[in-house]
Amino acid sequence: MAASSVFKSDIPLPASSAHEVLFSFYDCDFNLIMSSERFRTLYGDDKTSHATLFGIYPELQEPGMNIFTEQTSNAGWSRNVQFQRAGEGLSDLILFRPANGFAVIETRNSIRQDPSSEEADRALLLHEANHDALTGLPNRRQFGTRLRDALSGGQRGVALMQLDLDEFKPINDTLGHAAGDIVLQQTAERIRNVLGAGETAYRLAGDEFAIIQLQNDQPAEAERLADSLVNAFKKPFLVNGIAVFSGASIGVALAPRDGNEEDQLMRAADIALYAAKSEGRGRARTFEPAMMMVLEQRELLRRSLRVALQHGEFFIEYQPLVDSSASVIGFEALLRWQHPIMGTIPPSAFIPMAEADGMMPEIGQWVLEEACRQAIKWPSHCTVAVNLSPAEFLTGGFTDRVSQTLDTIGLPAERLELEITEGVLLERTINNLDTLNTLNVLGIQISLDDFGTEYSSLSYLKNFPFDSIKIDKYFIKDLTSDDKSQTIVRFIIALAHGLGMKVTAEGVEDQAQATWLVAAGCDRLQGYFLGRPLPASSILEFLQRNDATGWHSREK
Repeated sequence: MAASSVFKSDIPLPASSAHEVLFSFYDCDFNLIMSSERFRTLYGDDKTSHATLFGIYPELQEPGMNIFTEQTSNAGWSRNVQFQRAGEGLSDLILFRPANGFAVIETRNSIRQDPSSEEADRALLLHEANHDALTGLPNRRQFGTRLRDALSGGQRGVALMQLDLDEFKPINDTLGHAAGDIVLQQTAERIRNVLGAGETAYRLAGDEFAIIQLQNDQPAEAERLADSLVNAFKKPFLVNGIAVFSGASIGVALAPRDGNEEDQLMRAADIALYAAKSEGRGRARTFEPAMMMVLEQRELLRRSLRVALQHGEFFIEYQPLVDSSASVIGFEALLRWQHPIMGTIPPSAFIPMAEADGMMPEIGQWVLEEACRQAIKWPSHCTVAVNLSPAEFLTGGFTDRVSQTLDTIGLPAERLELEITEGVLLERTINNLDTLNTLNVLGIQISLDDFGTEYSSLSYLKNFPFDSIKIDKYFIKDLTSDDKSQTIVRFIIALAHGLGMKVTAEGVEDQAQATWLVAAGCDRLQGYFLGRPLPASSILEFLQRNDATGWHSREK
């Protein structure tokens, strides 16, 4: 934030008071980033523009005084300092260190004043009540007050921005909350460095930040600032020597166009933020009325999802898994939703909703039972693969339900394959290992899905009992023309075989890809070239046809 920004929290003092209290806040390099109105008035615009701590208070560099600054900056100790300038009254300073920077409360007195005065204590408490302890930014309380003031004052050109970090949760999960705190502190610093006069940032909660901008030229100024903020998060964070990537998504709302009340403007900014995340994250979107329609459709979908299972709207299609000899060895069960009004809804649209609303364990159990009932009708060498969501995997009693399902239906455990992604393994590691070991003891096959596109931690392969790895289609689509994809696929195949695991390649679309993969030693293939998803009623016919023709002689 530019030094001209003002911190409007001067303590009201009685008219007869012989002293006044000034506030000033500095970054870790002692550059002035925020100050009270009275501080700015007394020291003047010229002196506070691009000011530093020692430019305002040169006395703090004098021998005998600099030790107090060092103790506050390095050890976090609060210190009282007192001095008198020529021709001025006595000044008392309280030096303290917020979570990210340096702060000074100055009490000016015409007579000597106890540095631990009630007003100074009030100043410190007021700062703590209105600022976030971790980042030093104004908090939600101050944000609400400032936004109400801006809107009630009838100011035009008010822009509200909601900023969320992208993929912040995996940082906490993989590196720990201390690393997450460092990222949040650096986030606040990046935001401050972008802001100018009339622009103030706030930390609302977690990785949620807000910016209030007061500029006449709207929406141009809001779009300029939002783009600058997005660009500020394109470079990695450095956390304990580790480069960590986390972009920013931003939703922008303007007053009075998008609302002239606090709740209206907040909702508009939230909707714009949702649009930014839905379109791929790492971008800014300004609220448009059409976004409301999208949100309403999403809420309609969410309400419909709650009764879809009871109304029999889910069904399963089965995509073939083929081995290197062209034989069909199994099928992957793919969940589908036939909405009575909207038609077929893709899993990518409704599964995240089901997970967020706690419906996946019930839906997943239905998929498991239905897939096992179909599989028992197939030839005995055919397996069925069922995808597991994190919500299912982490639910208590999961292994008991799987075992009971197999016993009830009569499907041998070795004919069931459960597919999980690396995201399932990020939390509750000990419980995850116990669950996988139990499934392994039961004889159920475990496959690691989408390998290469998430964290690809080799520790997972060492510590968890997987039977196979599935190479994501991202590496298969340009396999025959891209040397890097070929190198990665060869490496995964060699790694898996070295660990006693099989390899499945997803997204095989033509003969050339299939031939290359078989030559490289890939165990199983899956994709439209080998067979599109089928209804259960077509599987036996497909098996007969495939036994007669195979895939080696097929054309694209």
